[in-house]
This record gives sequence, structure tokens and C-alpha cells, in this order.
Amino acid sequence: MTTEDEDAAATEVLAGLARVPKQIHSKFFYDQRGSELFDRICELEEYYLTRTELAIMRAHAVEMAALLGPRVTLVEFGSGSSIKTPLLLDALEEPAAYVPIDISGEHLEATAKKLTARYPEIEVLPLWADYTDAVKLPATSGDAGRRAVYFPGSTVGNFTPAEAKDFLRRVATLAGLDGALLIGVDLDKDPDVLHRAYNDAAGVTAEFNLNLLARFNRELGADFDLRAFRHHALYNQGDGRIEMYLISERPQTVRIGETAIRFEAGEKILTEYSYKYSLERFRRIGAEAGFEVRRVWTDDDQLFSVQYLEVAR
Repeated sequence: MTTEDEDAAATEVLAGLARVPKQIHSKFFYDQRGSELFDRICELEEYYLTRTELAIMRAHAVEMAALLGPRVTLVEFGSGSSIKTPLLLDALEEPAAYVPIDISGEHLEATAKKLTARYPEIEVLPLWADYTDAVKLPATSGDAGRRAVYFPGSTVGNFTPAEAKDFLRRVATLAGLDGALLIGVDLDKDPDVLHRAYNDAAGVTAEFNLNLLARFNRELGADFDLRAFRHHALYNQGDGRIEMYLISERPQTVRIGETAIRFEAGEKILTEYSYKYSLERFRRIGAEAGFEVRRVWTDDDQLFSVQYLEVAR
């Protein structure tokens, strides 16, 4: 982070910790260490999401590419390690450009280099940015067709439904009148499956969650004692969402720079929501944001979906 970025992050983190209950935005998970830990989570037996989405992509990437069309400019939000992206790029007809956007600069640079080497015929234009805000895309040098946003994983579930609607409106504006969106959406399912996915036996998700505090120690001059907090995730069936927390194990005071933050024993920091949708509920949110769902692919067990949406005319 630059000094300006650190100041902005510190302001946002302190504002979240001043709320009742305390809250940290999930975008702060993804520094270099957090991105590496998330890659490990994706390989866990309990974490069904990545392998299920990959299976859907392998089975249907050609069909997805045909819907996106030739000479597309593919914009990927939260590109991370881009492990699903080659399945799509391999199937696309002469894609004009690939624009990966990620908040983790080091992870983004490594991924962009890897994909540039693999696809020398495609213009790769990495953009280090927070895609939850409005972003300005880099200009492509060649003759491009339509613009399509690719948003794999289940990250749309990290927004509340109202936030998801606002976010999708911005995506529709970015994609333009002829634009499209290919998005991963996690589905309603057995709460036991969800509990295991977010409380893995190896403790990688716990380490991922606690890395937030380690990051603030490294970058914001905080003094969190990681041993004094524990990971906790639960499924809120009434709201249809996973809720992930860090819980203070004892009364304590933590400093971020010059600011002191008081924690009581058992006090929680909310670090993530992950909403799970029915197909109809997500269709309604997309429609209210200016999209029409044109095609949906799911696995046989209806655990996960990949959905193709077009900007409504």
C-alpha cells in the first residue's frame, strides 16, 4: 500500500470498528497472504464451491463462450489466481482483451504475467483497483466487440441483497448496452454443508479470517494479539447467509495508530456475510439492477450456479 492507501484503509477500518456491532469489510481479506490462504481454502475437501464451479465451467465453457460472442473484451472482477479463467479464454473466439481487476496488487501482477505468457495473442490489461467502487477500464488497442464482465466464485454473496443490487447496477453501466455478465452464484442448501465449508477441520478458514488482524498489524501500525481472538462462522437460516466473525477471547484494548479500540470478552467483529440464493431470488435482484438472466448452469446436486445475464434493453 502507498501512504495514501494506508490512510484511507485506516480510516475505513476505524469507522467499521466504531460501529455497533464492530465490522470490517471483507475486501480487506485479500492482501498477498490472504489471497494465498484463500487459494488453500479452495482446495479443501469441505469447501465445495470451487470444485463445483470448476466442474460446471469444464462442462459448459464452450456454450458460455458462444453466448459471449467473438472479439469480446473480458473484464474479470476479483481475478485472484484466475484458475477458472483459462477454461473460458480457451473457448472464446478471438477475444480482444482480458482485463483482470483485483485489490491484491502482488497477486494480480503474478496472475497477469502467467496469463500473458499463456495467451500472447490476447491483450492482458491488469487493473489494480477496488471493483466495489466505480472503475475506469484501460483502453484496448485492437478492434473489440462487446464487453462482458466475468465474476466467478460466490463473491456476490458478500454483499447484502440491497448492496448486490447497487453493485449489479454499476456492472450493467460498465458493461454497456450490449454488455453481458457471467457470474457465479452460490445456492441455498443443507446448513450442515455450509457449516463444514466455513469451519474446516484444518483451520485454514480460521487462519484466513485472523489474517485480517495480522494485516492491520503489518500495514496500519495496529497491535492486535491474534491469540486473543478466535474465528467463528455460522449459518443464519432466517436471512439465508453465512456470517463470519472474529470473537475477542478476553477484555482488551487494541490500538490502530493513535486510536484505542476497546473490546469486551465475547465481543464480535463481523468480517463477512455470504448470502446463498435461490435461482428466483437472484433473478429478481438482477432484474431490478437492469439485467435479464438468459441462461443458468448448475451441478446435479444444485449446490452452485453459473449464470449468464445480459443488460436489459
